[in-house]
Amino acid sequence: MTDLDPLLLNIIYVATGGVMVLFFMWMGCKLFSHIVNFSIPDKLAEGNIAVGIMIAGMFVGIGTALGLVIGMGLN
Repeated sequence: MTDLDPLLLNIIYVATGGVMVLFFMWMGCKLFSHIVNFSIPDKLAEGNIAVGIMIAGMFVGIGTALGLVIGMGLN
């Protein structure tokens, strides 16, 4: 491998990890939307707070899990 500055290498890792996290959050939301019996965007538009909290929890969970995986990969 080329001799890259460690700071530049870490910036590349963070950018790649950020894109991965955003992709998996989007994919998780789409997958979950196909599993449940209701339309998540419609329920959010109606002001259903429980659906909003559910989606927020899903994003926090996916983000935490992938953050840990990416963080462990840097070590």
